[in-house]
Amino acid sequence: MNMKLVHCFGAGLVGSYVARKLAQSGYLVYIYDIEPKNSTFEAYTNITVHVGDVFGYDLDALGNDSIFVNMLPGEVGHNLTKRLARVGGRQIVDLSFSEKTPDTIMEDRIGIGTKVLWDVGIAPGLSNMLLSEAYRKLGSLKTAEIRVGGNPAEKIGGWDYMAPFSPGDVIAEYTRPARVVRKGVVVTLPALTERHSIGVDGRGTMEAFLTDGLRSVMSSIPAEEMSEYTVRWPGHIERFIRERDSNSLDLEKLIGEWRFDIETPEFTWMEVTAIDHLGNSMDWIVSDSGGEDGSSMARTTGLVTVGCIRAWIEDPAMLEAGIHAPESLPRNVMISIIEMMREHGVEITGPNIN
Repeated sequence: MNMKLVHCFGAGLVGSYVARKLAQSGYLVYIYDIEPKNSTFEAYTNITVHVGDVFGYDLDALGNDSIFVNMLPGEVGHNLTKRLARVGGRQIVDLSFSEKTPDTIMEDRIGIGTKVLWDVGIAPGLSNMLLSEAYRKLGSLKTAEIRVGGNPAEKIGGWDYMAPFSPGDVIAEYTRPARVVRKGVVVTLPALTERHSIGVDGRGTMEAFLTDGLRSVMSSIPAEEMSEYTVRWPGHIERFIRERDSNSLDLEKLIGEWRFDIETPEFTWMEVTAIDHLGNSMDWIVSDSGGEDGSSMARTTGLVTVGCIRAWIEDPAMLEAGIHAPESLPRNVMISIIEMMREHGVEITGPNIN
């Protein structure tokens, strides 16, 4: 058994999934959460749970011989990565999806030799890797589009939605202006715009709208047009816009109404499309309906995270010192992640990567 120590900060739906998978892989896992809700941790002798505010710990004293995995949401997650990165020689995986991206940490001083790998979920994350493969094969792109969402398996009434990760982060997606590429230039458009209907196999008609999920690929992958759209059941975002514009939107109430229900069937779906200037295209679809080991969003996000961690443990020199987005990972890591996801029953169709 490989008893490499992994510090996991945050034990929500995704965080607890990642921790369990790492423990099953034979690693020693320390979990830090102010209110861990997952009792299944007790079944693992190699998981230790630390209950409390993570900022109440002497994070500097944790050394640099372990891997640090930040799965706290938003601004709190960003602040944690800044704290963790002060110590030299650390390997840090950041899944916080904060508006302030980890590459801005370079404005401050990070520890000598410290390495940060950020946005290692399904989107951003796997989406970045697939676009990087398209760029490698096709060259500069005319169009790059990502459509992704986690939703109930069918319309369930009310909002027809439940949040598969922090509801606060979902709301931030809806309110944060969307940075996209138009005519080769990064521009900012209002979130929730460019709404359009799409067909999702097995689900019928759904709706897609702009959100701010491109992040690093806007600068790392040349494209004339690049967009990321979130996918929901028709009517969901119309209601959000209507209540927002009438000032009747109660965000605290919304967090309760969007609470995730593990008893409700759900699925995660993503399409990544790339087209070059000659009309050649590459198109991948990722789809999952959850499993006994976790929800579809926990699986599709968490397996990417776990794959990155495992690859990094096996090859500590995988990345140079500094801040790294997922599209900079070696291709063999992307291939191993896709293989692992398929082994867990996640459906991934599209051009083979080998």
